[in-house]
Amino acid sequence: MAGGKETPRQKMIGMMYLVLTALLALNVSKSILDAFVAIEENIQKANITEVFRGNDKRSELVSISVDKSNKVRAAKAKKYLDVVDEIDAMTAKRIQLIDKVKLEILEACGEDTKAKGSMAIITKPYDKENAPCTPIRMNLEHVDGKDKYDDPMRVMLGTETDIKKPKGRGMEIWKSLMNYRKEITEVIAKSRVVTDKNGNIKFDSQYYFKAPEINKFKNPEELNNQIKKAVEASNVNVDDKDVLMEIYRSLSKEEYSTVHEVQNVHWVGKTFDHAPSVAAIASLSSLQRDILSARAAAIAHIRSRVGGGDFTFNEIMPLAIAPSVVNEGEEFNVEVLMAAFDTDKRPRVTLDGKAIEDVRDGKGIIALKGTSGKMELKGTIAVQNKQGVWKEREWTKSITVMTPSGSIELPGMNILYRGYDNIVNATASGYPITGLTGSNVNISKSGGGYIVRPGSGGSAVLTVSGQTTDGETVQLKKMQFKVRRLPSPSLYWGGEKAGGRVPSSNLFRAMYGPEIPLNASFTILSWSAKAINMKAPDISGTGGNLAAIAQLKQVVPSGTKIYIRAKVRRPDNIVEDIEGTWVKP
Repeated sequence: MAGGKETPRQKMIGMMYLVLTALLALNVSKSILDAFVAIEENIQKANITEVFRGNDKRSELVSISVDKSNKVRAAKAKKYLDVVDEIDAMTAKRIQLIDKVKLEILEACGEDTKAKGSMAIITKPYDKENAPCTPIRMNLEHVDGKDKYDDPMRVMLGTETDIKKPKGRGMEIWKSLMNYRKEITEVIAKSRVVTDKNGNIKFDSQYYFKAPEINKFKNPEELNNQIKKAVEASNVNVDDKDVLMEIYRSLSKEEYSTVHEVQNVHWVGKTFDHAPSVAAIASLSSLQRDILSARAAAIAHIRSRVGGGDFTFNEIMPLAIAPSVVNEGEEFNVEVLMAAFDTDKRPRVTLDGKAIEDVRDGKGIIALKGTSGKMELKGTIAVQNKQGVWKEREWTKSITVMTPSGSIELPGMNILYRGYDNIVNATASGYPITGLTGSNVNISKSGGGYIVRPGSGGSAVLTVSGQTTDGETVQLKKMQFKVRRLPSPSLYWGGEKAGGRVPSSNLFRAMYGPEIPLNASFTILSWSAKAINMKAPDISGTGGNLAAIAQLKQVVPSGTKIYIRAKVRRPDNIVEDIEGTWVKP
């Protein structure tokens, strides 16, 4: 079409295509603008629904507050109505501000916001007295400059229209929204009431929430973790945590982000940069919906504090709660109650932070196997209320796992050896804690058992006791033991016990043979050796090495007995003389 050699006919066809393309573009642009008008209309309707939702819960509180059949409940409702009025005041302040900015945008675009009749843009003005939380009702079909974007940008971003550092009315709305998020969540946390000992209804001052400024997060999970951390750093009532987190989350926006490779674009710049007038107004109406949804959720939650059906149930079952372990003769309590739940709703159940997959009929089923000792189980369970808010609670359960055991005793063999670490295993079957005490003994814990060292007397007594979960000690068994000195060990030359043959080894030890099942250690201090019935010099040495006897072994004939006498220190520090003979093969 731009070529210099085109014929008049070709130029005409090219011009027709250009006009057609322009008309198509205009039609697409008009379709987009009409879509924004439809979106804004639906948002306005949703806003009215949210207003009614909050008003309905407020009306329930009003009805409860004048109910003379339950004066305490009525007094609580009156107190909570003051809180609702505070929430309505802060909500109306934001709704009114956003409505004013909407009108400023329309007027900046040259629209007649005061027109009446069938072509009026404002179909229902703001009613501060009778409906302070209800936004202006508009019909954007009657806006002439639907595609104007320069004027809305100047109103929202300021005259410089800097998307990174906006200064217009958009920043005023941003700051107001962040303040609203802080105010409404903090009011929810601190507005719980209690009845004092005199029957007066007052706010419980122990609860509070210090709302942080969370405007930077990569994803919803990171946002949720930041909110949870702030909740845990404050003192929030367990019944308020879920709804407080939900409201804070719904009012949170990422302040700075990257838009079309441009970094650090402010939320105001991102939302209103080159936005047509109807799109800018639709975005503002969407903000009003966020605010009104938060208001409705807050009032519904406050309403639930004075009783009422906040949850649905279609099944009940008896539930008996008792200790996991009891013993014969031990007193215990059983708590019997009726549990109500909804079999059509799947709760969210966790164990040690891991989700439980087997959830059916309104219950989480956890399959476990008993391990030794005490099992401490903990997790969470969450259910949804009628508003769709998840209510989560922590649960814990202690299970004492008893090891199956039996007992066979030899009363005549009840002996404790003096100066020796007697290993004793004691079990108080049926009790979570076992204790061992005694007389004429020193007892120390060692792994899963005990080490018992008796005193100088001829007998000792051991007593095994069990301790209940409430700390009460119950004596189960008392036994008397004989206290005896450790038996003397035998001498071993290499692997040959005294009375055996002379070995080639030079290792010399004092120890018990397999007939004495005691694990005692003996130390050879010194020894002397000689050949029996032969004129040969005596040989002596220290410690457990007989290398010095090598010459004696060589000179004596086969069948000669070699006699060795050793001084041995026992585990009880007594030194005794032990002797033995070996025959040269």
